[in-house]
Amino acid sequence: MDLPSNAMVGLTREGLVALRSALWRDAAANAPAWLQEAGYASGPSMYQAFVNWCAAQGYGAPEEVAAANFQQLAAAYFTELGWGAVAVSTISDAVLTVDAENWAEADPASAMQFPGCYLSSGMLADFFGRLGGAQLASMEVECRSMGHAHCRFILGSAETIQHVYDSMTQGIQYEQALSQMA
Repeated sequence: MDLPSNAMVGLTREGLVALRSALWRDAAANAPAWLQEAGYASGPSMYQAFVNWCAAQGYGAPEEVAAANFQQLAAAYFTELGWGAVAVSTISDAVLTVDAENWAEADPASAMQFPGCYLSSGMLADFFGRLGGAQLASMEVECRSMGHAHCRFILGSAETIQHVYDSMTQGIQYEQALSQMA
């Protein structure tokens, strides 16, 4: 991947984790919003780099790739960039999932109380929203930083993700919250 020509720079996992830790330490309540804003800002370049990467691999426009092949392409792309191996799937017609056992932003040593991959959440929402041609919201519902086996992001409309968030604040698991919407 030619990072400079795709408006991207390399950052080590350690650097990303240190940045996130410093923001949590020094900005506390503002850290999630700042990280998510940075993630959304990175979405356009991540998407364009993916378009270029797909073309270089001989696949053409990502929107034209069959769903089964797209999951493999997304996994290869995020792995090549160093974010980690991902599995892209759906829970329902309204919710896309991105799962990663070794996601770069996660810090299992941090033992956080809440999911903490906010930069990734913003980046994935913008990236997949561009692929689908619709604005998406994203929420991490499982996180290695909390001791889960993997990070899981759910992506859907703002209304869907807000419903899941509101339900989870009342102690309802995200799967149940989504099933209530059906």
